[in-house]
Amino acid sequence: MTTTQRDYLVDWQRKCFDAGLVGADIPSEYGGGGHQGFQRIANQEMGRAGTPFMINIVGLNMAVPTILVHGTEEQKKKFIRPALRGDEIWCQGFSEPGAGSDMANQQTMAVPQGDGWVVNGHKVWTSLGHFAQWMILLARTSRDHKYDGLTYFLSPIEGHPGVTVRPLVKMTGESGFNEVLFEDAVIADALRLDDVGKGWTVAMTTLTYERGAAESAGGTSGERVPPIRQLIDLARKSFRNGVPAIEDPATRDAIVQRAIVAEGIRQNGRRARVPALCDHPMRLPLQSKVTGSEFSQDNAKLGVEIAGAHGTLYKLDRNAPDEGHWPLAYMNSYGHTIAAGTNEIQRNILGERVLGLAKSK
Repeated sequence: MTTTQRDYLVDWQRKCFDAGLVGADIPSEYGGGGHQGFQRIANQEMGRAGTPFMINIVGLNMAVPTILVHGTEEQKKKFIRPALRGDEIWCQGFSEPGAGSDMANQQTMAVPQGDGWVVNGHKVWTSLGHFAQWMILLARTSRDHKYDGLTYFLSPIEGHPGVTVRPLVKMTGESGFNEVLFEDAVIADALRLDDVGKGWTVAMTTLTYERGAAESAGGTSGERVPPIRQLIDLARKSFRNGVPAIEDPATRDAIVQRAIVAEGIRQNGRRARVPALCDHPMRLPLQSKVTGSEFSQDNAKLGVEIAGAHGTLYKLDRNAPDEGHWPLAYMNSYGHTIAAGTNEIQRNILGERVLGLAKSK
């Protein structure tokens, strides 16, 4: 993402906020619309219209909901409205070189000093870190306890002494990820979220929203242009031996199979909003991350296959189908199956907490 794209998306989010399409469910005293239940409708309508995404996705989907649950009144009044408007961009500081799926293995250390904390450590895979002003930061404040030794902070990033952001280039050639280094960075205690040692509990709140198991402050995908329609259009304009791929029975069957899964996901989304239809209150919300990310990956893979040899052509190649969307989407899809806890970890959570199976070893 370039600076020009960032500025455009910040302006777009601000216009959506002013129109009441972002933060609709957030209490009005913190800058929201105060109309419970409206955000889902806004998301759905923006999705159907194919509007741009909200750049402050970490702020809307993770920081704001977590601050609402665990923050002080001062923190809620200070941070929520700027995040909703896109005035302040947030990033997430959970992943480390040795703490990915094992999130409790955080090694970034926060040591108390006066009325603040001195932080040293290394965060990685930090989406939008190069544009962010703030980070939701999980750090270790005690080495005596694995889980109770973690504390959650709202850390300044941009221009903050002792904080260095370094972009990472993905295999797609894009640089949305970053690594963030803390070297004797000082964070005021007023920026600590909840009690010392409660970081794991606060982080679980964040992950609940990140994985889609609870309603966020806005900016979710809603119901965008159905990928099945895109696959059909691709099959109509892709040729094999002079014949459109759409006339191949195996291709048609593969697209229909994707359509069946799409409809199942859509109906499960409706079902999840009716408690009486849920055998376990968390099953459908928690599985949405697994099914949604793998659905997108399978669609992109099928798109590359339908395009055939042209599926090897990347963006900026004038002969690439759909401007190189399919190989780009396929490579990016692996990030979705890893983010918010890998799908393998998510399946363990579903097995243990929903199905009551024994813990994996």
